[in-house]
Amino acid sequence: MTIDEMISRKNELGYSCERISDLSGVPLGTVQKIFSRITKRPRFATIEALERVLKKRSVNYNYLARVDDVAMVAETAVKYGKGNESSGGRSILQDVEEGVWSRQGTYTVDDYMKLPDEVRVELIDGVIYEMNSPTGVHQVISMELSVEFSLFIRNNKGKCRVLAAPFDVQLDKDDKTMVQPDILVICSSSQVKDGRGYGAPDLVVEILSPSTKNKDMKIKLRKYEAAGVREYWIIDPYARVIIVYNFEKENLTAMYTFKDKVPVGIWDGKCVIDFNAINAEVDGAIEEGYTH
Repeated sequence: MTIDEMISRKNELGYSCERISDLSGVPLGTVQKIFSRITKRPRFATIEALERVLKKRSVNYNYLARVDDVAMVAETAVKYGKGNESSGGRSILQDVEEGVWSRQGTYTVDDYMKLPDEVRVELIDGVIYEMNSPTGVHQVISMELSVEFSLFIRNNKGKCRVLAAPFDVQLDKDDKTMVQPDILVICSSSQVKDGRGYGAPDLVVEILSPSTKNKDMKIKLRKYEAAGVREYWIIDPYARVIIVYNFEKENLTAMYTFKDKVPVGIWDGKCVIDFNAINAEVDGAIEEGYTH
């Protein structure tokens, strides 16, 4: 939610700053500064705490996941998932054919590699997550950002490489997780084996959609940090917001809008992405009929 949206929701609910502070755990002084617009760029953790109090509850999510021992509402892992039932000797191809993922929590990279090319999924800690096709706006952002990263690398004779989904990354170097980041930057060629990434990329970018929001902002956030990703960007094309996690600098987090210039931490801020230009491309794509 933007600050404007939170102010509107606060008025709609009739909540005082004291009430919001009590419900969110955010200090009263911080709440007052945010809603009086004194604080222009609150910490993401603060925004997240306020959103939990103010956002309208959705019925799109239907199971509880636990990450780092904190219960949270998360997206459905798969359309027809049945939890951790016994496999009964079933193969993953049988699960695909019948639309029933019968071994959630126990799938492996070997199972993942047996899937047909047209089945787009990610594997995280043995759980299969189905992936929807990206929208036109998603593709515009991905393309523009990939080009900006690539031009910086080329102009500075860098050794990093920019890749975009679909590209498999065996994040934890184990047999339980295979993800497909929207954009990733790998700066060591030794991390590419057998046509896939092996271990943590230097930079990962995920572009949110309604079906991936909770996975990208909760589950994958913790997976990327634990795996050793240096920097993680979450881009919300609906709110026109970019959240940047710099895991190398004591988990420094910053929030930007599509009107800002965003520095890239892995290159010490020497590369700066002007999101005004990307914002204009997004507006043009929407005007031309590309779906959000």
